[in-house]
Amino acid sequence: MALSKKELRSRAKDIRASLRSSRDLEHKVAQIFIDEVTLDMHDVVAGYSPANHEISPLEILTQLENVTVLPIVQQSTRVLKFAHWKGADPLCEGAYGIREPVINAKTMYSDPTIIIVPLLAFDTEGNRLGYGGGYYDATLEYLRQKSPVIAIGIAFQEQLFEEGLPSEAHDQPLDLVITPERSYRFKT
Repeated sequence: MALSKKELRSRAKDIRASLRSSRDLEHKVAQIFIDEVTLDMHDVVAGYSPANHEISPLEILTQLENVTVLPIVQQSTRVLKFAHWKGADPLCEGAYGIREPVINAKTMYSDPTIIIVPLLAFDTEGNRLGYGGGYYDATLEYLRQKSPVIAIGIAFQEQLFEEGLPSEAHDQPLDLVITPERSYRFKT
């Protein structure tokens, strides 16, 4: 009998809670990203502020010369906005206690062409299990209607669910997942 998404989320949260990120793991993920992802000078790369034991993508963003952005939660639409961010820029607490760029009159926004997405679990088909809010699925769907967007997950190897994850019509597939050990490329 297949587990529900709620049951899978609980299992995935337990797995990730037992894992700890480190500068070494973040460096390995950043190196794989730089080796695997071909960037055009016009690409805008979105990351996220890590929470709940996630591997941080912020080292990746600080190494890039491209425009880099972090999400701002828009609870009314569930479509994330993306504000420019560089490594020294301040962050403040946003929705759900997640750090976001400080918003002021000088804040600039851009739609990303590459989005590094957080996840609880992934499978060998490019399916992603998120937290259940639907923000990244709604955002990817919205952006992909306008132009191609590459979705990249960052995870611990232990977050791979080889038995597969359920996928519904609104679930947006990943193009790539990077773990500290290797990358997984998917046909989407």
